[in-house]
Amino acid sequence: MNCNAFTRRISRGALASAIAITLGITALAQDSPKPRAPRRTFQGKIDIRNANIAPNVTAVSFNSAQGPGPGPRGMPPGCDFFPAPPSVGATVDLSYFGPPPSTTNRSLVGPVQLLNTGQVNSVGGTITIPLYLGHMKNGKNVWYILTDVNDSDVAAELGLNFSAKLTFAATAARTANFDQNNDLVFDAGTVDFSPVRSVSPGPAGQEFPPTAFNPGSVGDKNYSPLVQVLNAAGVIYNAPIVAYDQTATAINYPNGSVDYSRIHDQVVAIDTVNMTVTLNLINGFSFGKPVWYLSMDASIPLAAAIEHNTFAPLMAKLTLGRDDSFSSPVERIFLAANGPEEGGCANPLRQGLSADLADGFRPNNVLGGIPTNALDYSPAWDAQIYQWTQDAINKGYRGQLREEFQILTFVQDGLLTAPGGAPFASSGFSINCPIVQRLD
Repeated sequence: MNCNAFTRRISRGALASAIAITLGITALAQDSPKPRAPRRTFQGKIDIRNANIAPNVTAVSFNSAQGPGPGPRGMPPGCDFFPAPPSVGATVDLSYFGPPPSTTNRSLVGPVQLLNTGQVNSVGGTITIPLYLGHMKNGKNVWYILTDVNDSDVAAELGLNFSAKLTFAATAARTANFDQNNDLVFDAGTVDFSPVRSVSPGPAGQEFPPTAFNPGSVGDKNYSPLVQVLNAAGVIYNAPIVAYDQTATAINYPNGSVDYSRIHDQVVAIDTVNMTVTLNLINGFSFGKPVWYLSMDASIPLAAAIEHNTFAPLMAKLTLGRDDSFSSPVERIFLAANGPEEGGCANPLRQGLSADLADGFRPNNVLGGIPTNALDYSPAWDAQIYQWTQDAINKGYRGQLREEFQILTFVQDGLLTAPGGAPFASSGFSINCPIVQRLD
């Protein structure tokens, strides 16, 4: 998602295969209250899909370059999309209004919670869901969550999101089996949470791409959030790891102040006594409707660094660029490279990666189909980065976009391209973003 220089023309097939990134790594030494593992950095000329991890002994404090920002509530209009109540401008109090139509039909005006495994905090912009403990074959602890599944009956039973497309994601899934206690035992796929996340934005007004970056957690070559349970009908779950090889005591932070050298960067609180975890929710849109979603993993280090995600190399085996065609495991997500950023969160049209890197808040991405809007939902999102043309900017057309076909129409009309003016297409990487709630 983040690259230092667009130096080559981008082919139709994938932005990534033609982007070279030159990254200069700047030492950011800073006092830390406790020892840190060696920082992992990314440098040199790097293909966006095949970036290599190079060790570096420099350490920085957690999120020293860019914080995740507060939850998506209580902010000015460019960062808070929570709909106003119907009582605004009316002559009666809110108590006179009936329930939203979504209580009768989930496809009607919401809000409607889609991931129904836990409680959404609509003020803090978080969700608290069950925490699960499994193991590797060598007995090491694997702490994980469940968000999506490709079996509709299991989804209904557990309150998970149903995604038929995950049926086609087996090539990018690690495998596991239930043991005699019905606990999952994973065959492979681990995560190192000790790296310290940092992102160094580009110059003002062109913060994307950044000049340097480090994801805060890095999976091994066999790690993907997707898991196929072999001795349970081969069902595929979205089961991101939030902590690995840790005792319950070492990661018990029920009141927050989480140690991010041990735990996923999107975790707000984790309770290993009551087995729950609280996660940040992210603002976005689906077909014009504001939504909240989780952001957990990405198939390249660049995206993982900006998204506060785990770099999950096995996700690179997902087939991209085919969207809703037969056997496609993904749905599209649209990211503005150079959307409006002037004024930060006070700008109601704020959107995009440069805005995110400038102020540390959410980029307000546009998702494709989600449950209740469409049938083609997948938590594995095929990233498509778009750039406003200079001509569109000069004519004052640049604004906040909220709907997939609006974006595709603007591409057709020549207002948007891929970065560098290349033909618009898949950017060659994916992000694991389970949907949580449709806000209206």
